[in-house]
Amino acid sequence: MNYTEIPLNKLQIGKKANVTFIAADSPSERRIQDLGVISGTEIRPLYKSPSGNPGAYLIRGAVIALRDDISSRIMVKVI
Repeated sequence: MNYTEIPLNKLQIGKKANVTFIAADSPSERRIQDLGVISGTEIRPLYKSPSGNPGAYLIRGAVIALRDDISSRIMVKVI
């Protein structure tokens, strides 16, 4: 199957995707993993703040706000 990886912050609102890779330094990566974001996790952007940053994402049944500097380091493939 052919797919393209994109940063999470570029995923359209309402689309579902699976996490493929986290390109973050160790402390940031650890924090992201503590939130339940690991390879294979299904994630869906719900909405962006009026300024566009942060965005709210549905991750493992919880709504979590992530700033663009973090969400841009989470690579996903659209389901």
